Amino acid sequence: MDVGAGARGVQRSAPGSRATHLELFYDLIFVFAFLNVTTVTAENPTVRGLVQCLVVLALLWWCWTGFAVLGNLIRTDQGIVPLIGFATMAAAFVLALSLPKAFVDRSGGLYGPLVFAAGYFLVRVSETSIFIWLGRRNQDVRQRWLLLVLPPLLATSLIVAAALLPQRLFDGAGEGSARLVLWLAALGVEYGAGLLLGGSGWTVVSAGHWAERHGQIVLIALGEAIIALGFSPGGGAGLPLTWPALIAAVLGVAVAATLWWAYFDTLALGMEQALHRTRDPVARATLARDTYTYLHLPVIAGIILFALGLKGLIHEAADPNTPSWGVPLPSFDLLALYGGVALYLLALAVLGRRMLASRRWPTIGGIALLFVLVPVAGSLPEMVALAVLAVATSLAVLAQTIVDAHHRRGVRRVALAEQLAAEEEQSRWRRHHL
Repeated sequence: MDVGAGARGVQRSAPGSRATHLELFYDLIFVFAFLNVTTVTAENPTVRGLVQCLVVLALLWWCWTGFAVLGNLIRTDQGIVPLIGFATMAAAFVLALSLPKAFVDRSGGLYGPLVFAAGYFLVRVSETSIFIWLGRRNQDVRQRWLLLVLPPLLATSLIVAAALLPQRLFDGAGEGSARLVLWLAALGVEYGAGLLLGGSGWTVVSAGHWAERHGQIVLIALGEAIIALGFSPGGGAGLPLTWPALIAAVLGVAVAATLWWAYFDTLALGMEQALHRTRDPVARATLARDTYTYLHLPVIAGIILFALGLKGLIHEAADPNTPSWGVPLPSFDLLALYGGVALYLLALAVLGRRMLASRRWPTIGGIALLFVLVPVAGSLPEMVALAVLAVATSLAVLAQTIVDAHHRRGVRRVALAEQLAAEEEQSRWRRHHL
């Protein structure tokens, strides 16, 4: 992308750029958005509710990744860009705020589905407009500007059409199904356009920034799992602190910590190094799109499903009316809990294969173990089911760490050497200039 002196108030990024505070500020919107997704889905524990959850999550992800692309091309904390970022954040917050009414409006106030469509439209159009303006000197961007502009317009039109479906044409269930079909079509337009664009028209200026931004959003999602562990819509301030509640907290944090280790200990470092080594701009952009933009969505979805299964669990454990160690989990919560962790591990296995050309057999074995354990866990008290999940996940990740021991040492040695070199260079600069 040609971002030069002609782009007033904008400074181009550099190969060594890292994430800015404005980007982290933008991510705070997604703390609220992820919380809203799990809350709304918990209120509608059905297959349709789960599909709606995943569709909304995919659209939110597309909004987030658009801002990540811009942050990789330009310095988001310089010039006029923070003002644009604040406006985008406001639109994203409206989007997140309208999530509970995105599919079915509730009486009183503004019409929720249209508010959601308006928020989505503002976020996507602002991101696309900035992208086209920055790339106006890029011949490929000029030739493909329609392919950049049409997807958000068409996707928003489909969401608006879903919101305005005449109720007289369908019964209650038929209206919901037709609306969901239109939302899925909007999702197909956005993600299909990303595949058609391929790696042309943009490049990953800073591989470190790109990997860091996606690592940060994984942390945001893991934070949502921690919040969901202790948060209950009914509130738990008046309940006593019991041993089952403490044990549930420890087990939930243990699973979240294991998920952190599975991603950040070696895999995230190895993927960043592989992206650094990919020098060809088109090949790098394609790799970044496949492994981060697309394959990180199931990583986030897996964590959100895990958070959905955890929701209110400590609250139930602290309730004196609940039997010791809880009651068996409902089928929906059990599948969300175990299926979310399985989806997360599956996404990591695919990432390892695509990015590092490694077959992560212990992880695949752990996924199979989780599926085998679901019928068993369904008959166990919820605290015991959570303990079984914690043990099975820890064993799978531990086995993968042992198998990857040699590769792990090499990746972490390179990462540490890079960190020390960067710190030394920064210290040298500060001694001379500060």
